[in-house]
Amino acid sequence: MRTALVIGTGLIGTSAALALGARGVQVYLEDHDQAQALTAAALGAGTAEQPTGPVDLAVVAVPPAHVAAALADAIRRGVARGYIDVASVKGGPRRELEAMGCDLSAYLGTHPMAGKERSGPLAATADLFEGRPWVLTPAPGGDTEVLNLALELVALCRAVPVVMDADAHDRAVALVSHTPQLLSSLVAARLKGADETAVRLCGQGIRDVTRIAASDPAMWIDILSANPGPVADVLAEIATDLDETVRSLRALESADEEKRGGGATGIEDVLRRGNAGRERVPGKHGAAPAAYEIVAVYIGDQPGELARIFADAGRVGVNIEDVRIEHATGQQAGFIQLMVEPKAVPVLTAELRERGWSIRQ
Repeated sequence: MRTALVIGTGLIGTSAALALGARGVQVYLEDHDQAQALTAAALGAGTAEQPTGPVDLAVVAVPPAHVAAALADAIRRGVARGYIDVASVKGGPRRELEAMGCDLSAYLGTHPMAGKERSGPLAATADLFEGRPWVLTPAPGGDTEVLNLALELVALCRAVPVVMDADAHDRAVALVSHTPQLLSSLVAARLKGADETAVRLCGQGIRDVTRIAASDPAMWIDILSANPGPVADVLAEIATDLDETVRSLRALESADEEKRGGGATGIEDVLRRGNAGRERVPGKHGAAPAAYEIVAVYIGDQPGELARIFADAGRVGVNIEDVRIEHATGQQAGFIQLMVEPKAVPVLTAELRERGWSIRQ
C-alpha cells in the first residue's frame, strides 16, 4: 500500500493515519469539518489536500450512523481501489449499502478494538492499535485484493487480524464493549446525587468500574443507535440476574434462617459465575489468563518514585506483569500494586524492603 485516504479525522481515523504515515504511506485526509482535518494534518497524520487520482485504500472513519452514506459517496466518486470502514457496528451499515444498490465487491467492513475515553484528533496516537484485535468481516463475493489491502493496513498499524461474520461481530461487541459502557454509566449515575461524604469514600473499585463512564455521550448514542437489539438482549439477561440478586439480598434480611440460607446461595452463585466469566478474559498478550500475586508497596506522590521502584525490581530480574495504583484519600501517597509471578514474590519483597520500601502485608 502506497496511498490511503482517511475519511473522518476523529480519534480512530487520525490514529490510523498517523500509523500509516509512520510506515511510509502517503495519507490524504478528508472530513466534513475542514478544521478537524487541518488539525489532524498539523499533527503529522497526512495532508488535507485532495489526492490527484484513486488511492490504494479508503478508510471511512465516521460515526456508525453516517458510515453507509460516506461509503456510498466515496464509492460513487471512485476515490480508491478498495474501501473499508472502522465503525464499531458491522451488519447495519452493510445492509444500508445493499439497500442503496451499491457495488460492494470492493468494500470490507472492519472494526479495530481500540479506543479511549477522549475523542477527536488531539487524542489520537500512532500506537493506538498495537497488539489490539482488528476485526475483518469479509462477505461472499468480496474482492480478494481488498481483503489483502485491509490485512496490510492491520499489519501496518501493528494490530492483530480477527475474521468474523458481521452479525456475530455485532453480538460480540454488544457483550464485551457496548453493554459494559452502559453498566459503567449506570453505576456512575448513582454517584450524581450521592451525599458528599459517601463520594469521598470512593476507592479503586469504584474507579475501575466507572472509568469508561467518562466517555463522550454523543459518540455512544451513535454507536448504541446502530446496535440496539443485541445490546438490549444482553441487558435483558443482566436484568434477570439483577432481579434474582435483589431477591437474594432481601432474603438475607429475613429472620428466617432457611430464607437467609437461600439468599446466601443466590449471592454465592452470581459471584462464582462472575469468577468463572472473569477467568475467560484473555490475559497478557492475548494468552490464557495467568495467576499473578500482588506485592503492594507504599509510594509517595512525587517525581521519580515509579521509576525508582521499577528499577529496584529490575535489579533482581523480576518482571512486573501488570501495575495498578491505589491513591490514598487526603494524602500525597498511595499503594502501587505490582503483579508478578508467584515465585517472584519472596525475591521482590526482600529486595524492596532492603531498599527501604514499605510493603503492605
